[in-house]
Amino acid sequence: MTVETPIQATAQAPRPYSGARNEDDKALLRAAVELTRDIGEAKAAIYWPDMLGSAIVGYAALAGAILSPALWVTILLGMVATLALYRALLFIHELTHLHRDALPGFRTAWNLIVGIPMLMPSFMYEDGHTIHHSRKRYGTPDDPEYLPLALMKPWSLPVFILVSLLAPIGLVIRYGVLAPLGLLIPPLRRLNWERFSTLAINPDFRRRPAAPEDRRRFVLLETGAAIWGMVVIASVFWIGWQPLIVALAVFSAVAVLNQLRTLVAHLWENDGEPMSVTAQYLDTVNVPPPGFVAALWAPVGLRYHALHHLLPSLPYHSLGEAHRRLTAHEVGQATYSCAHYRGMAPLVGKIASSTMRRPAPVAHEKGAASMEAAPGNAGRG
Repeated sequence: MTVETPIQATAQAPRPYSGARNEDDKALLRAAVELTRDIGEAKAAIYWPDMLGSAIVGYAALAGAILSPALWVTILLGMVATLALYRALLFIHELTHLHRDALPGFRTAWNLIVGIPMLMPSFMYEDGHTIHHSRKRYGTPDDPEYLPLALMKPWSLPVFILVSLLAPIGLVIRYGVLAPLGLLIPPLRRLNWERFSTLAINPDFRRRPAAPEDRRRFVLLETGAAIWGMVVIASVFWIGWQPLIVALAVFSAVAVLNQLRTLVAHLWENDGEPMSVTAQYLDTVNVPPPGFVAALWAPVGLRYHALHHLLPSLPYHSLGEAHRRLTAHEVGQATYSCAHYRGMAPLVGKIASSTMRRPAPVAHEKGAASMEAAPGNAGRG
């Protein structure tokens, strides 16, 4: 299996940062901040049309797929719906990093238009993703979005992907069944919150109670999703199974696409020890231009995932410009270029190759084996 190496910024291989795992390349961090001071504002003129347009195209294609009598049209429109709704859904990542005053009304609108209808309200990403960006907790057992996949056995990778097929069904059960029952059974509600309310790939993660300032908003979002979940279940009695099956197929495709993106979002080589920001950067992946396919499977700026870990608050529409500036800067010839890769297939090959030549830590074997088809294990990078 061919393994892709990082893209070389020059004809001569760049010299990677040689510091210890707990040391930072201060020149890189300083350049990243200084070169992007003027592009840190989230622009409503980009966010709103992008999110709304993606949602409109996605729902229109989904409706066409459901109503079409021709199978080939259903499949074609289903593919369009998958890509458009996938893009709309991934704005959940931006919501986590946006300052709450940056785009008035955007968070609420996204939840009403995308989050609740797709049974993925924004609270499922909030809090947990903040932990993932913590300098002291990234890549540790406390990180809900990290598993040392490259250090596990080969079978863990197909399990990681296949489990996402059942994510939409798990979400319908989580909101349409478990959430209402949780009102009557407090232990079930507690279990629902701790295990099935975070987009996590770490099966050992348990979510803590919501902060007081977030509690009311989270309850409203969960209530809206629960009502919609019950409507989805009840819909089979008045419009039949076919619309639900088509919709679940599209949402399963969205989940698998996102899980594939998650698989190549990091190199997954950390064994649980705290890492410096630079080490986190080098464990994360950029798939920059000239290739354009990455913009489909890693939309909303996620093709610059490593750069995002350097500058988490930079809006997605500024990451391309930040990448160009850093590439032209002298640090781009050293550490920065070492996180660039050419595409998904070579990255999958790199991780798969790693699993075949490294012994798996016992502590994580159990974790991989117990990855459930639960909504909390839908996988995000």
